[in-house]
Amino acid sequence: SPKDVKLLMIDPKKVEFSKYENIPHLLVPVVTDPRKASGALGWAVSEMLKRYQTFSDTGVRNIEGYNNLCKKHDDMEPMPKIVIFIDELSDLMMAAPKEVEDSICRLAQMARAAGMHLVIATQRPSVDVITGLIKANISSRIALTVSSQIDSRTILDASGAEKLLGYGDMLYSPIGESKPLRVQGCYVSDEEIEKLCDFIRKQGESEYSEEIQKEIDNKAAQEKGAASPFTEGESDEALDPLFEKAVDVILENQRASTSFLERKLGVGYSRGSKIMDQLEEKGIIGPQDGAKSREIRINRQQWVQMQANGNIEFTSENTEQMSLDDTVEIEDSSDESEDLYDI
Repeated sequence: SPKDVKLLMIDPKKVEFSKYENIPHLLVPVVTDPRKASGALGWAVSEMLKRYQTFSDTGVRNIEGYNNLCKKHDDMEPMPKIVIFIDELSDLMMAAPKEVEDSICRLAQMARAAGMHLVIATQRPSVDVITGLIKANISSRIALTVSSQIDSRTILDASGAEKLLGYGDMLYSPIGESKPLRVQGCYVSDEEIEKLCDFIRKQGESEYSEEIQKEIDNKAAQEKGAASPFTEGESDEALDPLFEKAVDVILENQRASTSFLERKLGVGYSRGSKIMDQLEEKGIIGPQDGAKSREIRINRQQWVQMQANGNIEFTSENTEQMSLDDTVEIEDSSDESEDLYDI
């Protein structure tokens, strides 16, 4: 029942889980925005940590022990198990690779005893989607028909999935088995799914949690970029949380290309290029001028002074007063040819 199990569904393609909308088991509406999906995983990590703190306070080891304790105390509320479904992992890894990978790994490592479980699917089993960390932390895997032996090894650490017949023919590698098992998945039509969901909806109305939705939105906004304490109100668009660290990296290494920031900050290309745009907007670096290299317009002393004054915008008047010794030629940041996931 919805009291025992809650679902968190993430569907970047917007079509796979749409039929499950408004069933009473959903914590929030199906998440379709990749950025909010990253926020949803961030919420799941926070919920997991809250549950472990509750277990510690009540002297139990897992969700089963806690729920058994609740039966003896009327003032305690049992915890439902939570299953998180992600339909297309590759879309999330393109939007926020670092945040998504970190959240998935933490959940896979720790969430089981807290009653939280992950089901992740992707149609692109490449190493930049199923990273080494994700693979190491998710032990039970299923592979349907893939195009190459490399894809099979990426999923299962074994060949064989490239020889499957399709139509639900799959290899299942559960915890405890030395080699994958060949099993048959059943086909469920859209009509059957609709009938089942209609039946479930008749048993009770959906009760989405506004508190959880708000927390997901807040975490998504934080990852998209939140202003630092002394920049509030300066710009219509909040600065990235890594803005100050980006300036420190640039000044320390005398280099400021987008690909360089990706490697140093551990972010994807889209976030790295956005930070570069904000650096230019604030006058930290000069504008792009064709094939010419950009310039860094401040030095370490000026950056420290800007932080102390609570004003990180470097004006053109100040730029003109700088000596030539304070100007440093750097690489053009328009190099988009590097691997987007070269972190």
